[in-house]
Amino acid sequence: MPSPSDPVADIAFEAVSKRYGEVLAVDRIDLAIPKRAFVSLLGPSGCGKTTSLRMMAGFEQPSEGRVLIEGRDVTGEPAYRRPLNMVFQHYALFPHLNVFDNVAYGLRQRRPKPEASEVEKRVGEALEQVRLAGYGKRRSSEISGGQQQRVALARALVNRPKVLLLDEPLAALDRKLRRDMQIELQNLQRDVGITFVLVTHDQEEALSMSDLVCVMKDGRIVQQGTPTELYDAPVNRYVADFVGKSNFLPGVLVETSNRPAARLANGTVVAGRWTGNATRSLTAQSPVAIAVRPELIAMSRPDAGPGASNGILIEATVKNRIFLGENTEYLVATKGLGDLLVLTPKRLEATAGGFAPGDAALISWQPDAALLLTDD
Repeated sequence: MPSPSDPVADIAFEAVSKRYGEVLAVDRIDLAIPKRAFVSLLGPSGCGKTTSLRMMAGFEQPSEGRVLIEGRDVTGEPAYRRPLNMVFQHYALFPHLNVFDNVAYGLRQRRPKPEASEVEKRVGEALEQVRLAGYGKRRSSEISGGQQQRVALARALVNRPKVLLLDEPLAALDRKLRRDMQIELQNLQRDVGITFVLVTHDQEEALSMSDLVCVMKDGRIVQQGTPTELYDAPVNRYVADFVGKSNFLPGVLVETSNRPAARLANGTVVAGRWTGNATRSLTAQSPVAIAVRPELIAMSRPDAGPGASNGILIEATVKNRIFLGENTEYLVATKGLGDLLVLTPKRLEATAGGFAPGDAALISWQPDAALLLTDD
């Protein structure tokens, strides 16, 4: 990844902070967004992600630090001087204008004003890019929510920005349409070949579309990396909990070698693996959390044998069964460890016959499935 001052970065933050009175919304962020990447700022409400996006756009200015675009300091420059465009959550289309005029609006505000033939050509190309050719004469109120979103994208792309900023543009769509638009956004980003920066609180959305994800909390970036890195190697409990589902078992370290282990509340010693440098500095008896993803836990019947060799094996009772189509999610009760989530693929359900509430079961996982994490 480029450093913040590297001109390879389309957008960079150097120790950027933003205050609103006594509230510190963004706290000393360093960030470098590579060229032609799809980047997501992911986090809960109030974490600073939208404020960061607005500082990239020029709608807000940092209280401290610098914002750079392609290595040029743009701190203090207004939005209209920056070579990027923004798509808002509610699209902000003009209801009295048709699709063509909505897309052409930004072009017609330029000085010198482009010729009508140039406007028509550029709008046509933008509508082609978002698969809305032939929709120019329709009013924005006469098209679907997904089509309105694509009009907003075309209006942003018609100005040929170096970077496209997306402020939760899929939040208002239903689940199926949102999934379809995620695929369309990925394809569009590859086709136009420019950098996309997406703000979202939806971890599935961020993981499914992005080359790089920045997980934020309290105005800071807690961890940034590829979706696979964040999911498989979260640096702490917060990231593991926010990115996907995890079971967390409190314990204390009893072994700090390359194969660390922790003793759980019921006395069981569980081996696992480090995921961040912070855990390597811990000593024996330090409190940790063992995190295990639900899909890495196997569930078998008590008479089916010992389960996973060299792994952990725990007696459980099924409390709830939720059918999810391709998977089945079980909530199981264990002695001394509380309730755990188990996610079983449909093909394994068909082989094992499935479980019903009240059934006894054995749950197991391999040592590499368990992550040793701290709270910070």
